[in-house]
Amino acid sequence: MSGRAKLTVFAALATLLTSWSLSPLVESQAWLLQAALLLAVQSAVGAGARRVPLARSLTVGAQLLVSLLLLALLFAGKVESTGSGPLAYFVTDFGSLFAQGVHDVGEYAIPAPLTDGIQLLLVSGVLLIGLLVDLLAVTARTAAAAGLPLLALYSVAAGLSGGGEASWFSFLLAGCGYLMLLLSEGRDRLAQWGRVFGSAPRGRGAADSGISSGNVRATAPVRFGRRIGAMALGLALAVPAVLPALDDGLLGGPKDGEGAGGSGGTISAVNPLVSLQSNLNAQDNRVVLRYRTDSPQQGDQYLRILALDEFNGSKWEASGRALTDVPQQMPVPPGLGDQVRLGSTEVTTNITASDGYTQRYLPMPYPATSVEIGGKWRFEPVGRTLVGDQLGRDKYQTVQGAEYKVRSLLLKPTAQQLQKAPAPDPAIREEYTKVPETLPPVVAETARQVTQGTKDDYSRAVKLQDFFAVSGGFRYDTQTASGTGPQAVARFLADKEGFCIHFAFSMAAMSRTLGIPARVAVGFTPGEKQQDGVVNVSMRDAHAWPELYFQGVGWTRFEPTPRSGLNVPDYSRTQAPAPSVSAPAPLPSQGAVQPAPAPSASAECPPALKKLGECGTTAPQQSAAGDGPSVTTVLGWAAVVVAVLGLPLLPLLWRNRLRARRLGTGEVQAAWRELGDAAWDVGVAPDEALSPRRAAGRVVDLGRLEPDAAAAVHRVAGAVERDLYAPPGAEVSYAGLADDVLVARAGLLAAAGRPARLRALLLPRSATRISWAVTARWSAAASAASARLTALRLRLPLRSRG
Repeated sequence: MSGRAKLTVFAALATLLTSWSLSPLVESQAWLLQAALLLAVQSAVGAGARRVPLARSLTVGAQLLVSLLLLALLFAGKVESTGSGPLAYFVTDFGSLFAQGVHDVGEYAIPAPLTDGIQLLLVSGVLLIGLLVDLLAVTARTAAAAGLPLLALYSVAAGLSGGGEASWFSFLLAGCGYLMLLLSEGRDRLAQWGRVFGSAPRGRGAADSGISSGNVRATAPVRFGRRIGAMALGLALAVPAVLPALDDGLLGGPKDGEGAGGSGGTISAVNPLVSLQSNLNAQDNRVVLRYRTDSPQQGDQYLRILALDEFNGSKWEASGRALTDVPQQMPVPPGLGDQVRLGSTEVTTNITASDGYTQRYLPMPYPATSVEIGGKWRFEPVGRTLVGDQLGRDKYQTVQGAEYKVRSLLLKPTAQQLQKAPAPDPAIREEYTKVPETLPPVVAETARQVTQGTKDDYSRAVKLQDFFAVSGGFRYDTQTASGTGPQAVARFLADKEGFCIHFAFSMAAMSRTLGIPARVAVGFTPGEKQQDGVVNVSMRDAHAWPELYFQGVGWTRFEPTPRSGLNVPDYSRTQAPAPSVSAPAPLPSQGAVQPAPAPSASAECPPALKKLGECGTTAPQQSAAGDGPSVTTVLGWAAVVVAVLGLPLLPLLWRNRLRARRLGTGEVQAAWRELGDAAWDVGVAPDEALSPRRAAGRVVDLGRLEPDAAAAVHRVAGAVERDLYAPPGAEVSYAGLADDVLVARAGLLAAAGRPARLRALLLPRSATRISWAVTARWSAAASAASARLTALRLRLPLRSRG
């Protein structure tokens, strides 16, 4: 295989290894095989075009054309055609699939399902990076510069995934691919310009060595390429560390201000669902909303953003509905009867949004009766949400810096009212009990088992809430990978750990299987009340909860998430708390790592309410010291890893140490033994019967040494002859003895093939001397022991006769 062909292979391999860093972004890695096959075809087309040869522009054009044709064939029929003919397919249909992929990227959280659109973006992105790497490394013959697109690919993937347990492995693969590309390119250049190893022996001129005189060390292209590679790898390691985490979907918008760990910038959360997990894990817990309210129950003051009412088999989303102008007085909420409405209280809330909060949906209590706010807003009647209107091209009205007043109803339904609620409207039941056909049967089976023995929808809802929050053994963990598809619900029921998204989605899906209309609300929990009466809401107060529909009450909030600080509604509690609450205490900040226990916990508090955090105790939490591995375990595994990685390097380390000791003495015989072992390592076995001169000739012939290295071998052999035959006191060594041995060794390694060279470095044949030494010592010890035993046997009869 020619040097350029090898370079083509390693360029494609470097791209493929780096593309592995994209795997954490999606749930399935099936796209990697497709990308590998298309990348191989693209590289083969480039190799063939260069062999013709074609101009560089024509080579890249041929690769691009073939790649587009392959993508068209691979993704044909993935989108409904809107035209006829190949032009319509490439321009319209293919573009529609790209647009669908971009839309999916903004909708799904990481790891996202592998939709056709996302798969197209991933595969085409890898092919584009592969084309750039092939162009720079092979066509333009600048492999070092090819590290830039590889670095871009890795940095984007690392920045989006936010690191993780497999990030070091992804970096290792990407780094190995780039180093192999540099090594292949360096050897190809070396084959064209000739080999340059080591430095000229000291004291030799240019005429003698073929390089500049003095002690100037010649730098090989391989060494230059390695230095560039080390610099690029350093950048690849450092750049992802300073990149901000992008959390709004797969390729979310800028999120560098509130709650993102940076300074300045804004929060862009057009779809608030996909940023929930990142907000809950954010270390920079900045306040995004402040409000004052006259509500007597501030703990129930959830700020709702929107409702996700459609479960289409892969995600929960807000169904597309017509928007109207914002009315001065909003209509009565759907399903709300006169009895519950007359028993409610109208409260007023004045809200101020921070300048960094750019949400398009307006957070407000539910159900709102009127809103006073400036700007261009639209009203969605079914979900009762306000959405920012379009202000211009790619510009929309947002909540940023807004001050607004919301009047809303504080509903107080009782458990009896919910239990006796009549059957919901048939249209409501039909729309909000739909579940996808792909929903695993275990979801409905679990719902039936949990609610077994109940006779009404309210009792079933309470059973489901208690199953998640109290009795089911579920654990709250914001580090759990988020997911919105039907399989994610089944995984959550099996693993029993997650955060509010998992609990809300699962309870809503299970309620629908029982015939209870359900949807998921997204917004903020009430926040933390300050001494001046203002309530601060931070990004880590982001929350999701299920809303179930009861005729006469309307959409009703339930709280299945077992997290301390969440207010479980009175009507959904299995046991009513003691009626001694006049004004609930401020909720602890949900952004705290360890929520502080509430004061005055009652000793007679029921276990169920204790787990829900209603009696002054926090929900069960993991012990920080008991969850992770102990220090001894970590040190033990570290020692095992060091041993496993270090064992293969022991022969190399032993040879380097032995070489340094031999050459450091300046003795001719030690240098001669080192030269013989260096030849032995590359396959020239020692022959002790030969004279130094004939042994040197044999090393030169069998080692295929170049003139400089051959001359070095003969100089060392001449010194050995002087040491053997010169009169006592004669000077036999010389100043460049050690350098000659190193030059000869470099020549031997250069002439050997790659497998032989690797074996000479990692598994040197001269290491047999260790076994010889051990055998000799064992034999000596055995002989000494045998001699002592024989002597003892000879003395025993003499003692017996005495």
